[in-house]
Amino acid sequence: MFTKYNKRLVLVKEELEKLYRRFNNRKFVHPDPLEFLYEYEDLREREIVGLLASSLAYGRVSQILLSVSSVLGKMKPSPFVFLMESSLLVLEKTFSDFKYRFTSGRDLSNLLFNIKSIIEEYGSLELCFMEGFKESDETVIPALVNFSEKLCSYCYNSLIPLSGGGSAFKRLNLFLRWMVRKDNVDPGGWNKIPPSKLVVPLDTHMYRICLAAGFTQRKMIDIQAALDVTASFKKIEPDDPVKYDFALTRTAILGNFASTF
Repeated sequence: MFTKYNKRLVLVKEELEKLYRRFNNRKFVHPDPLEFLYEYEDLREREIVGLLASSLAYGRVSQILLSVSSVLGKMKPSPFVFLMESSLLVLEKTFSDFKYRFTSGRDLSNLLFNIKSIIEEYGSLELCFMEGFKESDETVIPALVNFSEKLCSYCYNSLIPLSGGGSAFKRLNLFLRWMVRKDNVDPGGWNKIPPSKLVVPLDTHMYRICLAAGFTQRKMIDIQAALDVTASFKKIEPDDPVKYDFALTRTAILGNFASTF
């Protein structure tokens, strides 16, 4: 039976598809830390740049871009080679003057050293992530938790959230969206994870939209809210619940879309 609920989902999907067709284009990416990934065709470089850019993706976007740009400027022409040739001491000296909001040069150096250590142990960030991934898991969250623990196991850094604190893992889910999905905006590169397993990178903009839409009843942006929202989008797009994330979070349309639900 074609219920009113099903009809509503069809109408919502039609609106989402309109937004996707209109805004899911690289000309709308700037300003967004995602743009740094487009400069790197080599997957070894892109996953490093993606994790760095997503980890610093908090606060005002203009300052995020300046911070990521300043870090990558010191790692050119190859972030991969730079990391493989740098000790923790070298990293600390290189980024001793780095400061972005709550992130110090030591936090940044520890993150970069952990990335290097993972690559040396596993061969790539992707292979490390896949160690905790199971096809039977409903989402990537178990693998993501394992990955976050690995990213803090060599030396602690404040840029990576740990499980147990209720974090929505927004920045790591954003990183996964960039690396797993491949379309006009997301460059992809990690081919072993189905997009259907991704979780919406829930920020304040997406949370407001989804709260208004009834996609979650949570009063805070936590992991359960992210899972609620993802489950709702999965009813609309089962194979790719994160498909509409970029289009929905474009500043120019935030005030317009919530009213269509």
